[in-house]
Amino acid sequence: MQKVVERFLSYIAIDSQSDPESESTPSTEKQWNIARKLAKELEEVGLKDVSIDEKSYVMATLPSNIDKRVPTIGFISHFDTSPDFSGEGVKPQFIENYDGKDIVLNKEQNIVLSPSYFEDLLLYKGQTLITTDGTTLLGADDKAGVAEIVTAMEYLIAHPEIKHGDIRVGFTPDEEIGRGAHFFDVKKFGADWAYTMDGGQIGELEYESFNAAGAKVVFHGKNVHPGTAKNKMINSMLIAAKFIGMLPADEVPERTEGREGFFHVTDIAGDVEQTVVQLIIRDHDRAKFEARKALLEKVVAELNVQHPNVVELTLKDQYYNMREKIEPVIHIVEVAERAMKALGITPITKPIRGGTDGSQLSFMGLPCPNIFAGGHNFHGKYEYVPVESMVKATEVIVKIAELVAAE
Repeated sequence: MQKVVERFLSYIAIDSQSDPESESTPSTEKQWNIARKLAKELEEVGLKDVSIDEKSYVMATLPSNIDKRVPTIGFISHFDTSPDFSGEGVKPQFIENYDGKDIVLNKEQNIVLSPSYFEDLLLYKGQTLITTDGTTLLGADDKAGVAEIVTAMEYLIAHPEIKHGDIRVGFTPDEEIGRGAHFFDVKKFGADWAYTMDGGQIGELEYESFNAAGAKVVFHGKNVHPGTAKNKMINSMLIAAKFIGMLPADEVPERTEGREGFFHVTDIAGDVEQTVVQLIIRDHDRAKFEARKALLEKVVAELNVQHPNVVELTLKDQYYNMREKIEPVIHIVEVAERAMKALGITPITKPIRGGTDGSQLSFMGLPCPNIFAGGHNFHGKYEYVPVESMVKATEVIVKIAELVAAE
């Protein structure tokens, strides 16, 4: 417990926020700070073949301690944090023996983490929670996963009686902006399969993600003095508002759940002359995903009939549902299920309402289900992680390695 907590605290002290507007990899220079720290730490722990490439991807090997050939498995996490909320100057708070009541994160700003709103808190009565102070995110997404992987490797080295094959470790930048796997060298990694430690609640085991696309819609207007604007002015903001109104009103994140897809307007900025709307498209079903993109194109085409050559759409696929690639090798999910059950954890197998590096890696030839890292309420000031969940995630990694070697 002490090891994984100490590591986690050292990682969240480093601001490693990614930036979707940057075209470099990593997208922010500050991600190098944690990447270099991790490479050095892996060497100190005793892993071999430690490398950090020109894009800041960190890899290492825990060599096999058995004399038979078993599959090489990998464990992967990302070290960047969300661009949606500040990760600078994180001041973690410890709530020991949580009593199930409201947690005051910040008295001065009246920021309260309450089980009346975040019901999952009640799962952790009696446990130790690490929270924010209400002014930043925490960084459990995914520095909890990073801490769990490093600690599990250190534990296996310290306990050679636990038999395991070759284990590969990988840490990536820019997952939060959808680029975490873009420059991941699957061939160099050399694993038969891997697991991302990037889920939330204890027990989560996911191998089904969204199909995902991003869209940028630019509305071109024409500014004319309002006193003489009749039949001349084109207000790009009003056309943008019309565009949003033409999308299905109930198919948004706040009104969908489970396998229901959505359109999500993430950003809008503009004036009379030009307005830019950014949105994402998500659906677990590939056919419905394609239909959503077609609907977007149809709406834009209709607006361009009403307002000729005013609307410009850029649509780009981001990742696909990893279930397509994992189902043919479903035994890798079953290994993780057995590991959890052996540790008294009830597996919670459900579709991810999002994506992980594993979504892209699975289509790059590295089947990669997702396992819980323990955090909740990612990307904001209400983020927290139970210490006991981080410990259990670490134990799951060790148990998976043991089970694969025993097969």
